[in-house]
Amino acid sequence: MIRIVDVWHHYGIQPVLKDISLTIETGHVVAVMGPNGMGKSTLLALVGGILHPLKGHIEIDGQIRRSSVEAEKSIRRKLVYLPAEPYLPLDRTGRELITSVGRLYDVEDRSLIEHAERLLRLFNLGEKGDAPIRTYSTGQRKKIAICSALITRVPILVLDEPFSGGLDSAALLVLGRILKYLASRTDVTILMAVPVPELVESLADKIDVIDKGRITAFDSPENLRKQTGVGTLTEALERSIHPEIIRDVEEYLAGERP
Repeated sequence: MIRIVDVWHHYGIQPVLKDISLTIETGHVVAVMGPNGMGKSTLLALVGGILHPLKGHIEIDGQIRRSSVEAEKSIRRKLVYLPAEPYLPLDRTGRELITSVGRLYDVEDRSLIEHAERLLRLFNLGEKGDAPIRTYSTGQRKKIAICSALITRVPILVLDEPFSGGLDSAALLVLGRILKYLASRTDVTILMAVPVPELVESLADKIDVIDKGRITAFDSPENLRKQTGVGTLTEALERSIHPEIIRDVEEYLAGERP
């Protein structure tokens, strides 16, 4: 279970997150959505342990992040955080990266080597696996970063925009199928920021909508559709986050018509 309790965070004077409280049950998939610059990545970085809230706290399986060295070590063994633009050691090979990450999480060597090979093949990185990451394309760098998260096999995944970063259609399909499998398990919890509703509508148990630093909705895709009286999650989010967008688009198009 992940509990976010009365969390505030800001950069400089302007608050980015304001009084955020949220409980994510074990085995659930929660997608964080909302306009750009409204706190989604900051929230995931707080849960991932990269940032520390200025007020409130993050609790993982009953342990508070950074409350003690022992608690933080315990949390880090069961959670992996993948930012939208992760740091990658460009002079290391992709295989070296993912096996090094696996060893950080105490994955047994025999299993690690076999799993690394399967991940490289799955994401079409077999021929690039032993080349330096600096020779990878943008999409290939995103793929190897995803592999470094999946190699850990931890029960809690915190993923900031995993479907972005230049992934090709095959990689999007692969990642979607893997996340769908993980979502079907009761022992894996996934918290991820995703900009496109269609990517997570079939995966997410709950959608967490953040706007102007506050949670404006936290419910299942089905309930969000019912509350707004529309047929798709995209339309439901448009009405709850961007009620003015359709009007603005129509006004713009009206000005473009001859």
